[in-house]
Amino acid sequence: MDALPLLALLTAAALAPPLFHAALRRSLTPRRRHDGGEPQALGLPAEAISLTGGNGKRLFAWHIPAAGMAPAPCAVLLHGWGGHAGDLLPLAAPLHAAGYALLLPDARSHGRSEADSFASLPRFAEDLDCAIDWLRRQPGCDPARLAVVGHSVGAAAALLAASRRDDVAAVVSIAAFAHPASLMRRFLAARHVPFVPLGWYALRYIERTIGQRFDAIAPENTIRRVRCPLLLIHGRDDRTVPADEARHLAQRAGGRAQLLLLAGDHEAFAEPAAGIDAVRDFLAAALARR
Repeated sequence: MDALPLLALLTAAALAPPLFHAALRRSLTPRRRHDGGEPQALGLPAEAISLTGGNGKRLFAWHIPAAGMAPAPCAVLLHGWGGHAGDLLPLAAPLHAAGYALLLPDARSHGRSEADSFASLPRFAEDLDCAIDWLRRQPGCDPARLAVVGHSVGAAAALLAASRRDDVAAVVSIAAFAHPASLMRRFLAARHVPFVPLGWYALRYIERTIGQRFDAIAPENTIRRVRCPLLLIHGRDDRTVPADEARHLAQRAGGRAQLLLLAGDHEAFAEPAAGIDAVRDFLAAALARR
């Protein structure tokens, strides 16, 4: 949608609804990125694997076994919209050094994974479920100490998946939004697309396309059904998802979530080590209870 000027979008909506629908569908197909590092450059003993995701699509992932022989605490690290597994390698390195077995998948239509007809929060969560199930079956993973870490849409997917499962021991949410509708309203407003009637119609069309009502998958609602320990990390200067949404999520968790606000934006913190230390300390405490 961001590739269309407002005038063209208005014309398409008024004169040719199929063109408007096509523009909306394109907005659900992120541009692939292939930049970023490789785990070997960080000294990580990663193996590239292929696993089956939602709709039977092939998912690419980095599997990084723990160094020891005994079953270890393990974690799935999931990137955000338009990202890929390499985005979370800076966090993977210290977690592996702390003894974790790790899995870093590319969601469908991202990175090196197979494309699907569109990407969405529910599809991120489906792929995350497949990744969790795969990691649980590995002999080097202690399934009682399995955590999920997600960024942005990946964080929303982590909350959605954990709200439906009882085998996730801890969740770390980095820069999650509170509700898909509020995120999309900001997206449309930034491009000067009037909410009435175009924005409202766009939201209803996307709900119909992804097969879910936004209220059913919104982190502000799913977080209330998560029973494991939660850590919410957010950049104070995040303009994509304002920090107030993290505060709102913490309130919705009913005291079951720790909230950490750091200097930084949606993609990076001013002092990455502070965020890494917080994740490592939180997971150590949460998984020690298992």
